This record gives sequence, C-alpha cells and structure tokens, in this order.
Amino acid sequence: MLDISVGQLACFLVFWALQLYFIWHGTDSIRWLESWSAPIKVVMCVALVWWATTKAGGIGSMLSAPSQFVAGGKKEGMFWATFWPGLTAMVGFWATLALNIPDFTCFARSQRDQVIRQSIGLPVPMVLLSVISVVVTSATVVIYGKAIWDPIDLTSRMTGIGVGIALIILTLDTMCCNLAANLVGPAYDFSSLWPKGISYRAGGMITATIAIVTMPWKILATTQGYIFTWLVGYSALLGPVAGILMVDYFLIRGTRLDQRELFDENGEYSYTGGWNVAAVVALVVGVLPNLPGFLHTAFPASFPGVPGFFNTLYTYAWFVGLVLVALVYGAWMRFRGSARASMLRA
Repeated sequence: MLDISVGQLACFLVFWALQLYFIWHGTDSIRWLESWSAPIKVVMCVALVWWATTKAGGIGSMLSAPSQFVAGGKKEGMFWATFWPGLTAMVGFWATLALNIPDFTCFARSQRDQVIRQSIGLPVPMVLLSVISVVVTSATVVIYGKAIWDPIDLTSRMTGIGVGIALIILTLDTMCCNLAANLVGPAYDFSSLWPKGISYRAGGMITATIAIVTMPWKILATTQGYIFTWLVGYSALLGPVAGILMVDYFLIRGTRLDQRELFDENGEYSYTGGWNVAAVVALVVGVLPNLPGFLHTAFPASFPGVPGFFNTLYTYAWFVGLVLVALVYGAWMRFRGSARASMLRA
C-alpha cells in the first residue's frame, strides 16, 4: 500500500522528526537554520557544476545537442504543448510562496526592507539555481546516457565520500526549503482558524501529520505525477485565490486597509456572517472549468471521456482561474460597492 521500503520509510521518519524539532522551537530556530545553511548550499552548487562539467568533458559537450523540438526531433511540433503545462507548473510552484509571503514580510522593519530583499533574494538565486539545474541535468545525458532530474537518483550513481556529503546537503536543503516554504504558512493558517485552541506549534504539528498522510513519495514517483497532476493541479486552486486577493487589494481597495477593522468580527470585513459571498462564488467559478482536466489527468482510467477542450484548458489552469475570478469578483464587488453607496446616499 505504501510502495516504500522499510529503510526508506525509516529515513523518511527520521527526516520528519528533525523537522519537528524546528517546528517545536518556532520561527527563530528556522531563521537560524536558514542563515547558516545558505552559504554551505552555495558552495555545494558550485562544486556540483564543477563535477558535472569535468565528468562531461566541458560545458560545450553538454549544451551542443540539438533541441528535440526541431524538425526531425523526438518532440517535433510539441513545443507549446510542453511549454505551457511546464510554465503553469512553475507558476503553481511559486504561487504557494507568493500567497504566504506576508507570513515572512510581517517581520520586516519597513516596507522598503521587504521590497529590496524580495527583489534580490528571490529572483537572482532562483535564476542561478535554474541555470545550475539545466547544466547538471544536461551533463547527466553525456555521463549516464539519459537526463536525470531527480537529485536523489543522481546521488545514488556517485561513488566515494561524495555520496555521503551529497546526501547530507540534500537533507539539509530539503529541510530548509520545506520548513520555510511549506510549513510556516500552513502553521499560521491553522492557528488563525482557532487562535485560542491552536498555537503556532500545534499548527505546525498538524501540517507535519498531514504531510505524512498524503504520502508525498507517491507524488514524486514520476515527473508526470509531480508536474502535471500535483503542480498544475493545485495551481488550479491557487490561481483563483491569488486573483481574489489581488483584485480586492489593488483594484477594490486601492491598497488601503483599515487595520483596526481587520480584527473586529463585526467590522467592515465581516461581510455576511463572516463570509464574503462574492469571494466564495468567484472561487467556485474559477476552479470548476479546470476540474474535468484535473480529474482526467489524475484518474485517467476513471475519467477517460473528458472532452479535449477541458484537457487543453487545464494546461493553463493558474491563468484561467485567475482571469475568471478577477472578472467575477471584480464585477460583483464593484456592483456591491455601488449599491451600498446608493443606499447610504438615500
């Protein structure tokens, strides 16, 4: 049922326990881990590129191969069919951090600080990391005869002390990324649902438990499952959520919020019994068109007859959801605001 060996499960549980330590000791411990581990990971990335270029006989031999999308290539005529799902998956990948970045920026000393640090700290390292990933994966074609994108698979093919060092760095890197990008946000979210009963620690423990129950090793088993089912799939939900937040903050409210009202359960933002009906309806409208394509991709045997239109639409899931939500929510809230203003004038 688990599709995982006893040894793999034991390693997974040890890794899970290490993260529980940092969850229990709060955000300061996570900040400490991120601060001292960053330089180590930079050095290891440089070492990995050196190893790849040395083994492959230089960077030229790695990147000189013709594109598989050109005439006569294995994927001739499939560029756009590959590009758009890949772009949607990457947008979905970053959409998680984009939505919960306030959980980090709320600790910034000023608006200027968080803008500068995000502008430098996110795009620049990720561009460099993307280049490193392309170079190393390209090198594996020369070294091993096929492209190896999974770092665990690549590490297993190495020999000597490098294997142990690589595994330690991979564990450290995965833990840092997981704690910052995947745990802090949900921990705060669970705590916000019931502040009196769920602390940040409890929220983190709930998140960690769900992480095991979902069996992530199944998601990572194939690139198809990870990219097209998981990343594109949850981008179909995150796109509409992002659309509601952006339209509400930038267009409806003009970037102005009444902080006192935010904490008043009967204030301006309480809406109808605590629910913004416009947001709920817009979310449903944004998600539904992508649902058939997701079901066909995730469960092809159970949903074989989904029209091709919905499968194509699904490849643009994040963008489709965001645009639909922006139209529905923006129009509804504008009308609601106009109607309210008319009532006040009357």
